[in-house]
This record gives sequence, C-alpha cells and structure tokens, in this order.
Amino acid sequence: MGFLTREFVTVVFSVPPFAGEGGLGCVQAKGTRRRCRASLSVPIAAQMDPSSEPLYAQVEPYDSGFLKVSDVHTIYYEQSGNPQGHAAVFLHGGPGAGTSPGNRRFFDPQFYRIVLFDQRGAGRSTPHACLEQNTTWDLVADIEKLREHLGIPEWQVFGGSWGSTLALAYSQEHPDKVTGLVLRGIFLLRKKEFDWFYEGGAAAIFPDAWEPFRDFIPEDERNCFVDAYNKRLTSSDPIVQVEAAKRWTMWEMMTAQLIQNNDNIKRGEDDEFSLAFARIENHYFVNKGFLPSDSFLLDNVDKIRHIKGFIVQGRYDVCCPMMSAWDLHKAWPEAEFKVVADAGHSANEVGIAAELRSATDKLRDLLRK
Repeated sequence: MGFLTREFVTVVFSVPPFAGEGGLGCVQAKGTRRRCRASLSVPIAAQMDPSSEPLYAQVEPYDSGFLKVSDVHTIYYEQSGNPQGHAAVFLHGGPGAGTSPGNRRFFDPQFYRIVLFDQRGAGRSTPHACLEQNTTWDLVADIEKLREHLGIPEWQVFGGSWGSTLALAYSQEHPDKVTGLVLRGIFLLRKKEFDWFYEGGAAAIFPDAWEPFRDFIPEDERNCFVDAYNKRLTSSDPIVQVEAAKRWTMWEMMTAQLIQNNDNIKRGEDDEFSLAFARIENHYFVNKGFLPSDSFLLDNVDKIRHIKGFIVQGRYDVCCPMMSAWDLHKAWPEAEFKVVADAGHSANEVGIAAELRSATDKLRDLLRK
C-alpha cells in the first residue's frame, strides 16, 4: 500500500509493494487531486547482496584532532573526502553514541569535505561519559567552535535521531551558517516521545526486549523509568552504573531496526560504549533536553524555513515514531519528506540509507549549479 494525503509526501519501498491503479504504491481518493508519489527505492535482491549497498565506498580521514571546547571537555574530530569541497557536518545520535567510520559513507567524497566529531563525553572525546557542562546548548556552541576552528564559512548539517534534534537546535540558532539540512528519525524531545519509548508504549511491540529493561527497576519505582535509571546511572557504585547502562542501552539497540541487528545488540553489551550512551542520553532526557518548552523546536521552524531540507523517516520506527516526523513536516512543508515504508529507526537500513544518500546528492547537485 502507499500513502494517502493531501500533502506532498513521497513514500519509498525497499521491497516492492502492491502496485495499484495510479502507479506503484500510490492511492488516489475519489474526488481528490493526486498529490501522492511513491517510488521503488531499492529492489529486494539488493537487501540480500552486500555489494549493492546504497552508500559510498569507505574513505579514510585525511585529518583528525582534538579541540578543547571548555575547561572540562575536549572533543575528537576528523575530516575526510575533498579538502577543498563543500563542508558537511555529521551529528551523531544518542546523545552519547559517538561516530563510526560508516558515517562518512552518506556523502560523495569527491564533492564533500566530510566532518565528523564526537559530542561531549562520547566516543573518543574526553572525559568519557562526563555529564558536567554537557547540555544541548553546550553542543550547539561546540559545533560553532569546530566550524570556526576548521575555517569553514558555512556547511551542510546532517543528523539522525538525537542528531536531528541537535541539527534543528543548531540550525535555528545559526541559520546563516547552514546550506542544507538532512534529518532522519525525527526526535523533538517532547513528553509524548519519552512516554512512548520509556513508559510502556514501545513495550507493546517489543515485550521481550522491554522486560529486562523494566525488571531492573523495583516495582515501587516504575512510575518513571527515566528517573529510576538516572538514580542508578549516577550511582557512586560503578558496578551499578555499568549494569544500568547495559540495560538502558540494550533496550534501544534491540528496537532500533525493523529486523533486529546482531551488531547493534553487541554494542549494548559493551561496557564502555553503554556507559557513555546511557549516562549521557539519560542525563539529557531527565532534563528534557535542556529546551525551554516541549514544542520549542517546532515553534522555531520559521528560522530555518528558507533552508533546503530533507526529512527521512522509517514508517515502523519504534524509537522515534513517525508522529514527530509528521509534526515537523506539517510545520515545515517546504522540506522534502520521505517515508520509507519498510524500515525502522536505523540509518543503516537499506531504504533509509538510500534516501539519505539521495538527499546529500540532491544538495550536492544544487550547490553545483
């Protein structure tokens, strides 16, 4: 099936859907103007053939280093691709997840100067898993410090999940420094999003993954799992911290893709990764992302309305359900909105990866004109 709406929405499939009247996956209501368009993103054979991956080949950094951004924090950064190319900055998720080499592959390395960095406390940044001086606005300031340090006048901003949150916050604060926005798995830091994922909504779909997360917390503290985990993730006992971190991280890793991925699950078992991921993510969530209001990012869309934008969303995203992407689309209809019909949350799912590359390619082509 396709997607019926009066708005312009593109629905893409990694697996061929039912091709009804009006074209592949497109449905038209009687008496309405046909505004829906669907396209086949990646054939089913591509999902089984690793050689047909939709991303660019892996490249190695030509430059890397550390930038001291406060009296506490030093962040790791790297550059790859074309040193004279148009800059694009990748904002990782979590918060607390850090970057990985595969993040470079969403960009044409012949055209883009690809900048990756690990946010405060994450990845190779130091101190590891540190919560002090670690807020959304600290990270927004870090992005600007890094841009200035690298001598980049303006850049394309790319972010998924928490990265989409940070991309919106940064772009709304510094719209004159942003040439394009690519957002995936939209997360707006609203109460209903926290309630969905941490208070039992997503548990209806993944009860097997939810129960170990739930059972770590005594019954008399289950009125708010975010607060209950915060107590343990900030415990003075490092053993308690690590066990809580692994439970927290595993819950997200097991729900991040439409088809569970063993590599994701293994990350949830890694003490070092889990500690940064869970402590920093929970720290932001218990503080409601350090935003002044629940609707802050939607309320400030006018500041970025002129920026060419792309929103890519997996239809069956359990971590960041489509309601948030849909709300952003309604507030910012000028941005191109792609719904991948057979995908969950992860940028590494075939259909989502293909659409993300397509978005950076489209921005490349616009910049070439």
